[in-house]
Amino acid sequence: MDQWTAFLSAMLLTLIRVSGIVVFAPFLSSSALPIRVKAVFTAAVTFLLAPIVGASPAGQARIALAPVMGELAVGLVYGLMLALLNETLLFAGEIIGLQFSFSAVNLLDPTSSIQTPLMNDLFQMMGTLVVIAAGLDRILLASLMRSFRAVPLGTYALWPGTSWSIVQAAGGVFLAAVELAAPVLAATMLAEIAVALLSRLSPQLPVMSLTVPLKTCVGLGVLVGSLALWPRFIEARFSILLNLAERLLQSTPSGTAMGFKG
Repeated sequence: MDQWTAFLSAMLLTLIRVSGIVVFAPFLSSSALPIRVKAVFTAAVTFLLAPIVGASPAGQARIALAPVMGELAVGLVYGLMLALLNETLLFAGEIIGLQFSFSAVNLLDPTSSIQTPLMNDLFQMMGTLVVIAAGLDRILLASLMRSFRAVPLGTYALWPGTSWSIVQAAGGVFLAAVELAAPVLAATMLAEIAVALLSRLSPQLPVMSLTVPLKTCVGLGVLVGSLALWPRFIEARFSILLNLAERLLQSTPSGTAMGFKG
């Protein structure tokens, strides 16, 4: 009876940790995935991990407020840190959409059921494809399994520096988005400068009608060419955020949270 109670306690705590990651992490948190599929996936991972992590002598497989809140905090730290990658892609899409004059072109985003700019949806879908093609979802699951060894079940305590480290990493979203959109920004800026010089040389040309089509064509060409750099960029940011989440779980003050900005 005691073993059965310990197993159920370990399974519940494991379910809380896995659920937090599924709710917030990229790709897994997408509403395009059916809720039943997420529920079955979460239950399967929990059922497979619970006997192993519950048998760890360093763990505390008991139902109490502190272990439950600790496991919930682990899932939130993982999920919120990795969600910054999705926010970077959305922000980069917003920047490029403004350069293309597409800010008024909105689509119904199936993942959030709200109206979002066209380029935001494009960047989010491309980022999801890179995550799947590069196998980053499997790396996330491997990191989740390692987290039970670094932070045994029911032993995590949220320390005050965690929130500040997450805020620092969130501050790097702007710089990372600008880096991703930099080739298109440079190309469209050069196109604007060229049109401005052309208007000075020949004032009778309809400059206003040339600016937007020229910027869009040049920007799209550069964007297509820069897609070859996306896998390396996304994999690097994903690894940085994942490593930072693991360090935060080990309750070590991280002075490298700003590394996401690099």
